[in-house]
Amino acid sequence: MMPHPLGTVLRVIAITLTLACATLGAAEAPLSTFDRVTIEPTKTSIYIGTVSMTMPPFVRKNGTYESSYAAKVFPYFFSNEKGTLAITLADESLRKLERGEPAEFSGRAVNTVGEERRIEGKATPDGTAGGLRGKIKVRVFVSKRIELIFNTSYRFGEL
Repeated sequence: MMPHPLGTVLRVIAITLTLACATLGAAEAPLSTFDRVTIEPTKTSIYIGTVSMTMPPFVRKNGTYESSYAAKVFPYFFSNEKGTLAITLADESLRKLERGEPAEFSGRAVNTVGEERRIEGKATPDGTAGGLRGKIKVRVFVSKRIELIFNTSYRFGEL
């Protein structure tokens, strides 16, 4: 007995629609989703003290996130500083975050008196929201011998 032609056509349409829906669900978010990122205030310990760092949201332009920062050193208030930060994160690294994979980044900070600090770090998505939230570890190389490590969280967009 031959299958009914209408039944075969309906099955083909159903399979096609199922595949189309699956493809739409797996579509990548536009990169504009990653144009703005908020880094939560953070603190790290130093010998007999702490360094607290705050930054307004970073804005991405041409593959680079930029923001300002304020670092407060307790009890060594005379070591407080402010400046600007620039972090490079390629489009492919953003796609890695979106897939739930960690992504490494690098950049530099320059304080108001012109001293430059190298920055390296790693962002690790928390497994929800398509990589839009997660943990971040940032290393700030203050000098050849001094490295500050900050652990905090990130949030892309207006979450």
